[in-house]
Amino acid sequence: MGSRECERAVEALAELNLNLNILKKEPMSKHTSFKIGGDADIFITVNSKDDLVVVIEVLNEFKIPFLVVGNGSNLLVSDDGIRGAVIKLGGDFNKITLESDDTIKCGAGTALSRLCTFALQESLSGLEFAYGIPGKVGGAVFMNAGAYGEEIKDIIVSAESITYSGEIIKRTADEMALSYRNSLYRDVDEIILSVKFRLEPGDKLHIKERMDGYIARRKEKQPLNYPNAGSIFKRPVGNFAGTLIQNCGLQGTKIGGAMVSTKHAGFIVNQGEATCNDVVRLINHIKETVMKKTGVALECEVIII
Repeated sequence: MGSRECERAVEALAELNLNLNILKKEPMSKHTSFKIGGDADIFITVNSKDDLVVVIEVLNEFKIPFLVVGNGSNLLVSDDGIRGAVIKLGGDFNKITLESDDTIKCGAGTALSRLCTFALQESLSGLEFAYGIPGKVGGAVFMNAGAYGEEIKDIIVSAESITYSGEIIKRTADEMALSYRNSLYRDVDEIILSVKFRLEPGDKLHIKERMDGYIARRKEKQPLNYPNAGSIFKRPVGNFAGTLIQNCGLQGTKIGGAMVSTKHAGFIVNQGEATCNDVVRLINHIKETVMKKTGVALECEVIII
């Protein structure tokens, strides 16, 4: 796959008059919460399922690899960028509907915070924990996002996805192999399209109080004033990554523009000019130090592209 193939694919898509937004040489630093990452050869915003099917067909025809991103809140992208195409879901993928008294259906491109607000307006409880998680619904299902002892797997009913060859697949929650920060979607070449959640009727005031409480806790304990990708490491069995890192005296440790947060040791922050290489070197330093001092092997939660 070379630049000529990308140009031909862009030309082919333009001729089809689809509802797309196509950018060439787009900095991925604009599309990740870390504010880090080199250029993607092509960055395509797709606004409907039908158009997505066509985009996949064209990219496959020209043998162009592609990656789907949501809010980029759990991604660390190489300084060299991404060869091939990046797809982002917009338009119809942001729709939310009330399917029944207790079931919400939404597109995978929907922001979690917007979904939580919708549930609040409908007096439905169960999504409060997700309020403030800076991601999209598709990404939340992909990694079974969670906080404060609750997870997506507790409320999800089903999801619809499309394979890289264009086949539509529907799965129930039981078929998704949801576990701690993991799902079947990590192991298959599919794009999540839409998701259904089943919630519990609740008191709107109580739901709002819980949402406000979680946001306040995030602001108090997390370094939201710096670009970051959330918790860098998964929670080790019987322990907390942040506690281990703090006890090893690593808070405030810097490599280049990347620093272990002084507010929460489980976070690495971009102080302004951090590169992907800075963050990777700091991650490796943390893992080596924690292993040497505690014998615990930390596992990275952030996806490195």
